[in-house]
Amino acid sequence: MEKKKTAGELLQEKLLYKQKDAAVVLDEKEMKKVFDFNKGYKKFIDAGKTEYEVVDYTVEYIKSLGYKEYEFGKKYNAGDKVYVNNRNKSLIMTTFGTLPVSEGVYIAASHIDSPRLDLKPRPLYEDKELAYFKTHYYGGIKKYQWTAMPLSLHGVVYKADGSVVKVRIGDDKADPVFCVTDLLPHLASDQMSKNAMQIISGEQLNILIGSYPFKDDKVSEKVKLNIANILFEKYGIVESDFLSAELTAVPAFEARDIGFDRSMIGAYGHDDRVCAYPILMSEVEVKAPKHTTVTVFADKEEVGSDGTTGMASMFFIDFIEDLAESQGVALRHVLAKSKCLSSDVNAAVDPNFPDVIEKNNAAYINKGVVLTKYTGSRGKSGTNDATAETVSFFRNIFDEAGVIWQTGELGKVDQGGGGTVAKYVSAHNIDTIDLGVPVLSMHAPFEVVSKTDVYMTYKAISAFYNN
Repeated sequence: MEKKKTAGELLQEKLLYKQKDAAVVLDEKEMKKVFDFNKGYKKFIDAGKTEYEVVDYTVEYIKSLGYKEYEFGKKYNAGDKVYVNNRNKSLIMTTFGTLPVSEGVYIAASHIDSPRLDLKPRPLYEDKELAYFKTHYYGGIKKYQWTAMPLSLHGVVYKADGSVVKVRIGDDKADPVFCVTDLLPHLASDQMSKNAMQIISGEQLNILIGSYPFKDDKVSEKVKLNIANILFEKYGIVESDFLSAELTAVPAFEARDIGFDRSMIGAYGHDDRVCAYPILMSEVEVKAPKHTTVTVFADKEEVGSDGTTGMASMFFIDFIEDLAESQGVALRHVLAKSKCLSSDVNAAVDPNFPDVIEKNNAAYINKGVVLTKYTGSRGKSGTNDATAETVSFFRNIFDEAGVIWQTGELGKVDQGGGGTVAKYVSAHNIDTIDLGVPVLSMHAPFEVVSKTDVYMTYKAISAFYNN
């Protein structure tokens, strides 16, 4: 017989908040959907290790589904799907809704750049008969994490004649890889006495790329010349072409399941492609929504969202203005009625480092997608702080759709903090809140997420777009 609940137990259920655990709540049928969805995500994150590659992969994919390049002034009907490719580094995808844009648009925005090692404009040099590339790290990293691990080289080179060479070396098993060397512990007593920020300096993040000399006693820097010759023979690149290149070094490994239960995924670049994939899938699956969707892949978030491809630029607002003008509506009226999910990650509680979190307001692995009311640092500096009404709007949508979600801050109040693209969206009078996947080892070369949390992010975005 079922035991009768006490008055206190009933009151507790009625009045107190209890966080659901997705891994416990979901049945076998739903868990199959979780694992199937994440197979596609692993393919996506392996295919796109830079923003260039993400855009290339996504454009090819959505075109196969019938998306067309957006044409200003063309009349579109509900269910029509278009895209805008911004310099091959950021992307907008849209499905037209049944309501006019004067009723606002529904926006989901993720960034597709991640911390990495960028090559300097003049990267190639030789020292002690070894050839290297000089780098300038991109985004917030722990520099020591990028040593003594295999790296691959990705990017584009614009040659003097205007032709473009796409580079992706080190991911195929037949390719060579590269690395940043580190000091052996036998000789590292001085190094290990430094604080973690000084163990490796930015100027020591030099990538080892060769050691064989060009066989000609009449020339200097024989190893550098040999590498330059290989690059010319294979790609037609000369040293001056690095001046008009964007090349970057990233970890040379694929996404892998983690744990005996395969419940998690370890990969480079979860922040923030782990949110980009769910908003992409929500976008392509929506048919004829009430509100026109505006799905954004943005660049440059890790360095402040500046530049022509970042969310601080006008490319995103210009597109919405085009939508407004095509329907004879003032832009400001569209923005005022629009809503946005800034889909970015949050820090998951790591039991190895409990002192940096406040347990009641932190995000946990397997407890669903994280709704983050505000980000910023310490006294909420540099944040979008969503209104209670905005939180209520999304809370009701998620609960009705059976989305398992949680709230979380990025650590203790005085510990640090971080930012997202939300403040750049809300600056245009758009109700905006952050929503994303909790991540372990964020900004490390190998980050960890839960498959259930990835799936719940997709389910949340889909519920929003279909509301």
